[in-house]
Amino acid sequence: MIKTGEYKRIDIKTGYLCNNWCRFCVQAHNRALGNRTTDEIKETLKMAKNEGRSGVVFTGGEFTIRKDAIELVRFAKELGFETIQIQTNGRRFADMNFLKAIMDAGANEFGSSLHGYKPEIHDYLTRSPGAWMQTVTGMRNIKKLAGYIVLNSVVVKPNYKYLEELAKLFVEIGVDQFQFAFMHAVGNADINFNSMMATASEVAKYMKKGMLVGLEHGSMVMTEAMPYCLMRGFERYVAELYMPKTSIKEKDRYVEDFDIVRKTQGKTLFPQCKKCRFRYICEGPWREYPERMGSNEFQPVYGKPILSPDEILENEEEFPIFPKLSEL
Repeated sequence: MIKTGEYKRIDIKTGYLCNNWCRFCVQAHNRALGNRTTDEIKETLKMAKNEGRSGVVFTGGEFTIRKDAIELVRFAKELGFETIQIQTNGRRFADMNFLKAIMDAGANEFGSSLHGYKPEIHDYLTRSPGAWMQTVTGMRNIKKLAGYIVLNSVVVKPNYKYLEELAKLFVEIGVDQFQFAFMHAVGNADINFNSMMATASEVAKYMKKGMLVGLEHGSMVMTEAMPYCLMRGFERYVAELYMPKTSIKEKDRYVEDFDIVRKTQGKTLFPQCKKCRFRYICEGPWREYPERMGSNEFQPVYGKPILSPDEILENEEEFPIFPKLSEL
């Protein structure tokens, strides 16, 4: 579910071990660090609650392969967290008994991931034979139990031309919202840059086609790490408009306001952006992309400057809820 305004959450990196080995994994270089202990994570949960956080995201690595996953979810529930999201590849939820147990413990939102509309694509990208079937089964199980699914797909060279087909699968499963995330070239994504990185301006065309499928069926859709200049007609579906205030706790680092870090260290703008009407709210792409691909794709959109996200969200005439086909 979209969280805006004063909603505050903490993303807890519970460790870096995983049952996939994705070709674009941004945490691959951290895998040797292993997982955090149960007590460490419980202390982080208590700290976050004392700071007034109302939501928690358990992430990794893969949180669901931890033996203490249910225990940690139950502990978060007992502390009073309202939203307890599990960021996951979804494979373990193919086991309905496990899913029921973790939902009974308090999990009420699932940030799952699927990167191909058929096994050949997803299993290739995750380097895990059988992963597609487990993930799809897991998502179907979540919906059988009326769980809320926020689905994420990393867009890369092997899958970007099939985003429309992928969106149709999401709609058929019944996911509540889905997001196409442009690849962040760190970790394995840096190592496999040439085989994984697609051109942003080309990818944008297919992202729009996929998002339109979702909108036609009443799903909430978003695209992440794609600047407004490439999302013409779909400006209100730029994910950065909705990202809640988030703190991140890793094994040896605490980021109190990831919003600032993402804008100032993770992403970048360009000289030509000074002329763009979205310059005050746009974050630009992940900086690793223009360092290797250049910035000529990102050209200013002229017009009255947009000073705040509300000017997009409250103006349906200029920024329609249902985009025009001409924008594709």
